[in-house]
Amino acid sequence: MCKKGSKSYSIFALKCPRCHEGDMFETGSWSFVKPFDMLQRCSKCDLNYFPEPGYYYGAMFISYIWTGWFCLLFVALFHWMLDWGLTVAFGLLITFLVVNFGYIFRISRLMWINFNTRYDARAIEKARARQN
Repeated sequence: MCKKGSKSYSIFALKCPRCHEGDMFETGSWSFVKPFDMLQRCSKCDLNYFPEPGYYYGAMFISYIWTGWFCLLFVALFHWMLDWGLTVAFGLLITFLVVNFGYIFRISRLMWINFNTRYDARAIEKARARQN
């Protein structure tokens, strides 16, 4: 499921959706230093990560939907299933979201760009041929 060539690999490994080799972000997954800074292009296949102004507005909706469902399920699990207090469940939720906000942001952007970009195993070779 998460092997090279699949959309899930690109999304969760934070790799370029076309070649699955280049990084999309300047820092690692849970970095608190520059968590929102993306590279402009793939260092391997030269894919432009910003094809047009406002391209990633759709990623906000993906983030909103995933976060909303996650919050509902998280609080339901801790409050109703594990019988913890509502204040504790919300406290844990807020702590989790604060720590993982940068990662949720990145995953949402990768999901959005993966909707529009296909994996191409020969993308790096094609990019090198264009440069020569």
